[in-house]
Amino acid sequence: MAWFLGLGITGVVFLVLSLVLDGVLEGLFDGVDALDGLLDGWLSLPVIAGFVSMLGFSGAIVLGATGLGAVGATAIGVLAGATTGWLAYRLSRALLNDRSGAGPRDDYLIGAAGSVVTAIPADGYGEVLVHLAGQPVKFAAKSPTPVARGSEIWVEEALSQTAVSVRPVER
Repeated sequence: MAWFLGLGITGVVFLVLSLVLDGVLEGLFDGVDALDGLLDGWLSLPVIAGFVSMLGFSGAIVLGATGLGAVGATAIGVLAGATTGWLAYRLSRALLNDRSGAGPRDDYLIGAAGSVVTAIPADGYGEVLVHLAGQPVKFAAKSPTPVARGSEIWVEEALSQTAVSVRPVER
């Protein structure tokens, strides 16, 4: 029974490590392209942790509560571990494929108001602070005319993920 409890505790430690070291094991196995991606996602730490911990704890329960012996406890533990690993895999895939919280796109920036953090020269870049979806975001900015620090601006165009074209707000 000690072996099964040791496996269960090891699985829980793996689960804690998967929370702390988020994605390290996936990075280690990134170069392993087993069977053209067949094992993709199955070598993740949460899946392995679920399998090992359920194998250990269910094996210990079966060994202590029934008279099946070590072989029967191992067989039931492997079945329970495989089921738990599969559920962890399916849950992680569902969470990774959730597209309900899509990030803002470039066209969300057009017309956004902000202020100049670093003065914008006529022939170079400065920095602006734009409020996007309620969050302040700093962008590199260029303008056809020089814009002084602290001036209010509007975004005319998203040049890249980190740069915008702006114009000063005239009041």
